[in-house]
Amino acid sequence: MSNEASIVSKVWSFANVLRDDGVSYGDYLEQLTYLLFLKMVDEFASPPYNRKINVPKGYDWESLKSKRGAELDTHYSKTLKELSNTKGILGQIFTKSQNKIQDPAKLYKVIDMVDKEKWSMMGADLKGKIYEGLLEKNAEDTKSGAGQYFTPRALIKAMVACVQPEPMKTIIDPACGTGGFFLAAYDHIKDNQNLNREEKEFLKSKTFYGNEIVANTRRLCLMNMFLHNIGEIDGETFISSADALVADEGKRFDYVLANPPFGKKSSMTITNEEGEQEKEDLVYNRQDFWVTTSNKQLNFLQHIRTLLKENGEAAVVLPDNVLFEGGAGETVRKQLLQTTELHTILRLPTGIFYKPGVKANVLFFDNRPGSKDAWTKEIWFYDYRTNIHHTLKKKPMTFDDLQDFIRCYNPSNRHDRTETWSESNPEGRWRKFTYEEILSRDKTNLDIFWLKDKSLADLDNLPDPDLLANQIIEDIEAGLESFKEIMATLNGDSVDND
Repeated sequence: MSNEASIVSKVWSFANVLRDDGVSYGDYLEQLTYLLFLKMVDEFASPPYNRKINVPKGYDWESLKSKRGAELDTHYSKTLKELSNTKGILGQIFTKSQNKIQDPAKLYKVIDMVDKEKWSMMGADLKGKIYEGLLEKNAEDTKSGAGQYFTPRALIKAMVACVQPEPMKTIIDPACGTGGFFLAAYDHIKDNQNLNREEKEFLKSKTFYGNEIVANTRRLCLMNMFLHNIGEIDGETFISSADALVADEGKRFDYVLANPPFGKKSSMTITNEEGEQEKEDLVYNRQDFWVTTSNKQLNFLQHIRTLLKENGEAAVVLPDNVLFEGGAGETVRKQLLQTTELHTILRLPTGIFYKPGVKANVLFFDNRPGSKDAWTKEIWFYDYRTNIHHTLKKKPMTFDDLQDFIRCYNPSNRHDRTETWSESNPEGRWRKFTYEEILSRDKTNLDIFWLKDKSLADLDNLPDPDLLANQIIEDIEAGLESFKEIMATLNGDSVDND
């Protein structure tokens, strides 16, 4: 087998060759997914595995690699269509699949590259590394909009390090994108526990559940998980294509790890009596929700609380509006403080998401049984936003950047914490506020900050010009998003950034 570096370099070089032909990273990634999966099905159907995998006759790997030119082009398109009609993960991977490589010679070269490797024998770390690398490149392609499904891996790793998921427990992400939270949780459990056979089997096949309504993104998620050794090639899929917000299916989970889609409102396109298409706010009428609203993030927050078992734990990325918005927002915050233990909020810097202008936070909360007294007694805030400057390329946020937060969070015993803020140390980023203090704030506002913005006070110590320029761009784009939402509300329309 080729060494690691040459395989990675080969997969990447084809991405660049095809880009010159107008095939985007996303399209290449999609085609590579189909071909990799079909090749691995072929490998698993052969010795020493000898699995019986339901691939329609005449549409397997052997039939594909024996074709050339126009015949290959026709057969590949037909293969994709046939495989999309199969059941289980196979059918899910090929749902709505199309050939995006128009030059049969280039298609054959990719098939040949895939054919030369024994992927089933390759370590999950290497396969995962190749695929995650392509996903990140795809996310960087801002025109495709793929970045909205890609949560920074450093942030995901830090969230998992705080929650510390345990073996034999279930994890769900109701907006799972390409599966970043699943992979980080899988690695954490595998690397920090000495698992027995039953625990290994549970981790592989019964731990992870999710929803992803975009077919292409769901396909990438399934493949990403499979290459990381989660799930079986001939098993059932655990990623649903249903809109998670439509209904409570009744299942409850030990952990929810999520970064729900950006964009405040949910909307749907309907055709009116004149046959014209128009957008209408999508409101979910659910008995388990505290309040009915078209605000997507507030709906996801309510849904996530429903998904948790009685003492289940959640870590969720949510935008600033969830912390301060009145009306439905205030109702949701009050109920969240009452019914769960909302114990930690991490304020995130701008410049870390592929969607620009996003100001977000991570909320950590544990579900609790019914009680007349509020479960939240105090909330600990870590401000990793004020005076922090990151950009996606020149100064990306790393896992090391979040080490101080993890140390303050104290995952081994979060009830034993010490503030770094005090009257004598007003620069401390770690500070707690009591339930009474929160409740006394207008609209139960959780948008709390106390650090002084140095860029406003100290003109001699301005950040580098490129960082400053990025900060200005972020602020302008955040402002534009707000204006769009206001205009949409005034016009009776809705803005959906997904």
